Amino acid sequence: MTRHASILEAIGHTPVVRLNHVAAGVAADIWAKLELLNPSGSVKDRMAVYMVDRAEEQGLLGPGGTIVENSSGNTGAALAMVAAVRGYRCIITMPDKMSDEKRRHMEGLGAEVIITPTDVPADSPQSYYSTARRIAAEIPGAFYPDQYNNPTNIEAHEKITGPELFEQVGGRLDAVVAGIGTGGTLSGVGRYLKARDPGIQVVAVDPHGSVFYDHWRSGVAGRPRVYDVEGIGEDYVVDAVDFEIIDEMIQVDDRASFEMTRRLAREEGIFAGGSSGAVVWGALRYAEAHPEARDIVVFLADSGSRYLSKVYDDSWLA
Repeated sequence: MTRHASILEAIGHTPVVRLNHVAAGVAADIWAKLELLNPSGSVKDRMAVYMVDRAEEQGLLGPGGTIVENSSGNTGAALAMVAAVRGYRCIITMPDKMSDEKRRHMEGLGAEVIITPTDVPADSPQSYYSTARRIAAEIPGAFYPDQYNNPTNIEAHEKITGPELFEQVGGRLDAVVAGIGTGGTLSGVGRYLKARDPGIQVVAVDPHGSVFYDHWRSGVAGRPRVYDVEGIGEDYVVDAVDFEIIDEMIQVDDRASFEMTRRLAREEGIFAGGSSGAVVWGALRYAEAHPEARDIVVFLADSGSRYLSKVYDDSWLA
């Protein structure tokens, strides 16, 4: 029996499982890395504890300190978990389009959650970014991780997630597919994999309404608009994305994302969030366009338990 000194030591070593039914129509084997099985329910656990560790080492966060972050929910929950274990105060700002389950999860872990408007520019004083920065500036000694622009986000996945995946698949993969939100997971994992095998393709999935796709293609950010899938896409070009390592970017809409999310649950038994449906849909499109690919890994970022009132609610979905 494996014993851990705290819940934080249980982060990582998430399984990789084959998708059988939803991927039946493509030649490649589609493998899902189940990041939803991390302790707080998402891939962000890895980055959260890594960033807090670095902040403590650098003297940016000390005993009795406060963590203040803007989050669509997953990083907020991960930081709230870390704060609970290490005795920090935690304040999270979150847009009002996000599920109520996310707010309740963070509050259950002891975080203070401040809801901000979704449909405002990123540089608006009302945005969840600006609100978090203001609060952090007002609290002496507060640590603002700034997940969207902190290179430590990428570093966490380059040093931890990438090696873990490479070992799990025995180095056998043709492409890795992930959603692009902060960009940390895809960028860090992609850097590690390409350092081992430059032929491995790094594929990003971005929702319609996000700015990343146009920026990647032309260098000019697209005009943001509101979309319903949570946790991927962004309304400004963040710094925690290494666009140089992205070989292909696939756009997805809300309908395709949510339909595939439901299929994952009902055909594969994988209870994941809406961004996971988006990523699997993108991976299937990639596999169809690249029949030479044999092994494709997709990252399923979070659990469906935080979307019971949305993706898994028939009335909301209708």
